[in-house]
Amino acid sequence: MAGFGFSEEQEMFRREVRNFVQKELIPGAKERAKQGVLNKDIIKKVAGMGLMGLRVPEKYGGQAADWITVGIAIEELAKGDFITSFLPTEPILCNYLFENNKAIAEEWLPAIVKGDKLFCLALTEAEVGSDAANIKTRAVKDGDSYILSGEKLSISFGPIADAAIVFAKTDLKAGFRGISAFLLPLNHPGVSRSLMPMMGWRPIGQAIITLDNVRIPKKHLLGEEGKGFISVMKQFDFTRPTLALQALALAEVSLEEAIKYTQQRHAFGQPLAKYEGISFKIAEDYTNVEAARLLSYRALWLRDQGLPHAKESAMCKWFGPKVAVRVVHDALLMHGHVGYSEEYPLQQRLKEAIGFEIADGTAEIMKLIIVREILGKEYVP
Repeated sequence: MAGFGFSEEQEMFRREVRNFVQKELIPGAKERAKQGVLNKDIIKKVAGMGLMGLRVPEKYGGQAADWITVGIAIEELAKGDFITSFLPTEPILCNYLFENNKAIAEEWLPAIVKGDKLFCLALTEAEVGSDAANIKTRAVKDGDSYILSGEKLSISFGPIADAAIVFAKTDLKAGFRGISAFLLPLNHPGVSRSLMPMMGWRPIGQAIITLDNVRIPKKHLLGEEGKGFISVMKQFDFTRPTLALQALALAEVSLEEAIKYTQQRHAFGQPLAKYEGISFKIAEDYTNVEAARLLSYRALWLRDQGLPHAKESAMCKWFGPKVAVRVVHDALLMHGHVGYSEEYPLQQRLKEAIGFEIADGTAEIMKLIIVREILGKEYVP
């Protein structure tokens, strides 16, 4: 990336994923989005390409990959079938959170990589979003077990996942240092799920997961007590640039469509693209998308180099979705009334892009992180 480009291997990988998306995912993608259900056959196809094993150890069926390659996979998937672009992320998170529990890793990771099992991350609650350190879900130790009680809200993949990584307080007085992570099979007694209808992201599903005195064995504790919140927060520095790339992929394909449309559609005797009101807007949007993409890949490059990148990741997360929403909206308006219709995917993409302005931290939280990294903790309210 120092030369502002991808290596030969990365370009080859990009072409392979792009060909897979064109052949296997784009056909039927529009219909699957309308159905609002994530197709298990599609999950298996993505897994079959090895895209659910990136950065998972080979002994569990995964493969070595740098972070830029992970970004490429996610961006290309998002261009063809937006919902599938979430699939490579969960196995990576599971691999990190399982690293201190070998038995759990050996039992679950191979199945996740093959697409046989699906996980969700259960952190958010009704009264706790950005202020995740104040979650109310409790985990009380009882002999060789823990008893979980509480409710998780807006959990992606929640309606269809086989298991969840649940974050709960094991020490109510210790703030974020009192949060622990647990593996919870979602067919456990005491677990109930309900669908939380959303304006976008419907095929992956957003669930309310209620835990009513759910007893799980002590061996399902992931890592040490009190280290769960710290473990997952470290991983947000890679999910934020990849989320930005997902949003920007929606913007890229929308802008490409808008360019073709405005070149072909005529008004007052000439193509729409010949009017500066249109062409200048395209120039601005193209510039912003390119800037946001480069920022996202730079954050991943920094992670590959083992360099600090919390600031850059936070920049990606607020800037990328903001750009994406603006660009998709512009593309919709350039198409006029047909862009607003359900026959075109633009209205759906706009709904999807808005979701990225919320997921894994709002713009305001991201700016606080940037302030902390630039000015120091003493300047954060």
